Amino acid sequence: MATTALPPDVEADIARVTETLAMITPRWNVRILLALSGSPLRYTELAAKVPWLQDGQFHPKLTALCDAGLVERTEHSTRHVTYGHTDRGTALLPVLPVIVTWAEEYLEHTDRPLPAIEQIEDSLTLLTRRHAAAILWALKSRQEVSGRALARVVMPSSDWTNIYPPLRQLVADGLVDTEGTGRPYRLSAAGNALGSTLGALSAWSAGQPLTQAAHHPLWGDPQAKPAPTAWVSSQPRPAPATLRQTRTGEPTWRHRDLFSHATTTHPKMATLAQGPRR
Repeated sequence: MATTALPPDVEADIARVTETLAMITPRWNVRILLALSGSPLRYTELAAKVPWLQDGQFHPKLTALCDAGLVERTEHSTRHVTYGHTDRGTALLPVLPVIVTWAEEYLEHTDRPLPAIEQIEDSLTLLTRRHAAAILWALKSRQEVSGRALARVVMPSSDWTNIYPPLRQLVADGLVDTEGTGRPYRLSAAGNALGSTLGALSAWSAGQPLTQAAHHPLWGDPQAKPAPTAWVSSQPRPAPATLRQTRTGEPTWRHRDLFSHATTTHPKMATLAQGPRR
């Protein structure tokens, strides 16, 4: 049977995860999100938590996070404006310890261990390589596949040789294995272990609780108990208007507790909002 392109629901799943990664991967975005882990802050208060960023760098990034629906700007009066997480932004925070856990096991380290925040940033960089998500999805579902067959799945409308630059990059990154030219490609141990991270990103991007990550049809745990509800991989991404919920009064502590739990279960998360390594 001929290998065909990815099914529409899988393409939608990959597209949502890719969009999520595009929101948080740009440098300093994760640090800004972590700096907001608490009560809403005024612009100057938030800027003071990321002092290495000049205003010309900080303001556009904060605006982009607001536009992405992860941060909300609340105007209390003409002179009193605060910034805080939207519910969607807060719900994304528990994904970060999952990334740290993977990075500690599989990310290449120098002679000095990287701080958790830099492990997250480096891991996200690997996942946002061009075509990376689609290649990882295809290899996970097909176990082993030739470059030509993989190209038919990932980029069916392009010249099949275009698969090799991103594929070679993933091999160099340690996420894909091959025994040499002309040999099949497969996920490495590190690539397979990304299942928890990619499942969590998929669950969040589909608007589902992170507990559903274990039930992802591709990246989930086969030993997990049946999901309370079916996984809807084709669920449309929430519109920006839905993502940006109006903030009134105190922050939603039910969601804040998610991050509190994350920092408790993974102590390194408590220092993630620190400045860059000197």
